[in-house]
Amino acid sequence: MNHIIAQIGWLLVVYLLGSIPFGLIVAKASKGVDPRLWGSKSTGATNVARTCGAGYGLLTFVLDAAKGFVPILLATAISTHALFLSLTGLAALVGHMYSIFLQRKGGKGVATSIGIFAALTPGPLVWSVLLCILLIWFTGFVSVGSLSLVASMPVFMLLAGDFAFIILGLLVMCLVFSRHRDNILRLARGEEHPWRKDDFAQSDSQAGPS
Repeated sequence: MNHIIAQIGWLLVVYLLGSIPFGLIVAKASKGVDPRLWGSKSTGATNVARTCGAGYGLLTFVLDAAKGFVPILLATAISTHALFLSLTGLAALVGHMYSIFLQRKGGKGVATSIGIFAALTPGPLVWSVLLCILLIWFTGFVSVGSLSLVASMPVFMLLAGDFAFIILGLLVMCLVFSRHRDNILRLARGEEHPWRKDDFAQSDSQAGPS
């Protein structure tokens, strides 16, 4: 019983750590900008990059990815069971997406998902990231690459024979797709904003969006 209570307590701690709005903190500290008021109104790395500059977006990406990566590594000291590690990853992701510090709002979960899978299934993740980069390059849409990354993770895990975390991969895909529903609708209507290098270059020199 004490072991179960300790695991539940750990998951609550991971949720709280995942809830830390690094994108908002970085944007406020660097440019005095609230990313929730500009662009996609997300606290994720892409919107921070657009509103504050590519360097700050990269910093946000690393911090958000660490939300998924570090808890998984620490969780192995408690248990190496696939279910417990999966729940740890989900707690971090739900905290990031539905932060208690942001009235249950937050980022779209891609960076944190990458951190989770980097700790659990790095092989399949490499292929998913490559697919993501290629699709962003060819389509110009970050959302297309992001959605393809999480959608392809269960497939690449299956191909690699890494079955332990396929259910986690499917749950992550559903969560990330749900947070990208507006992007999906804009893509369907042809209204999604494409990624452009000059967007980031210009935002490096000013506070707020270009």
